[in-house]
Amino acid sequence: SEDTFTEGAKRADVFACILILFSKLECLHYGSSDWDQPLFQIPATISSSTLLELHVILETFTDCLYLLDGRFNSLQKLFVDVCRIVSPRIIIDNQKQIPNLKHFLLYSERDTDKYNELIVPLVYRMTNLEELNLHLVVYCEKRSIDGYDLKRNIISHLLQLNKFVFNIRSRLPLNDQAYVSSNEDCQRSFNGFKNNKIISCIDYFPDRKEGQCHIYSYPYPAKYYEYITNNFPDGLFKYVREVSL
Repeated sequence: SEDTFTEGAKRADVFACILILFSKLECLHYGSSDWDQPLFQIPATISSSTLLELHVILETFTDCLYLLDGRFNSLQKLFVDVCRIVSPRIIIDNQKQIPNLKHFLLYSERDTDKYNELIVPLVYRMTNLEELNLHLVVYCEKRSIDGYDLKRNIISHLLQLNKFVFNIRSRLPLNDQAYVSSNEDCQRSFNGFKNNKIISCIDYFPDRKEGQCHIYSYPYPAKYYEYITNNFPDGLFKYVREVSL
């Protein structure tokens, strides 16, 4: 709505003003955890050469790319909660290396089919990343995300990575093109992972012609667990506030 757009623009202006007024700011937490609040978009002209750590809630993945296009080149820690991971409407550089970034968290509750198109190329750019945290819901066409995928697309490209935590739920259509694996196959794909424990849970729903693969490093500090089934393994979840079936 127009009111939502106006409020979002105001929040963007406040974000810009903070960086202008506090020209030597090194750490910033910005954005409401209440999803009823209008989200904002990063102003195209804003930048900071001093900001080292940023926690922010954004409307689209485009805003995340803006943050990492060189205008915040001193960032060492970036924690991003993104509402929608969709393709940008304009061309944004997603190839330039980001050597200063050491810690990256990407959190999104909504489904995306842009894992290979947007997320993986962005991670490739983080050549000196030491800690990575991914919380994603990914719509896959042929194969769910498992340990083989994470080794090939993430770990093998991040030579400095020493901590990788994740909570990824893949959705897969059941058709002739899809690879249907068992939970045992998925669990074997994590052989050799540095994490002490990786949990996988695979379910198939023939009536919906859909499969679901949920993988996460244990313990994972998630507050919400959605689409839990009878196959979900037990464990101690200290941070959970909400569960849906």
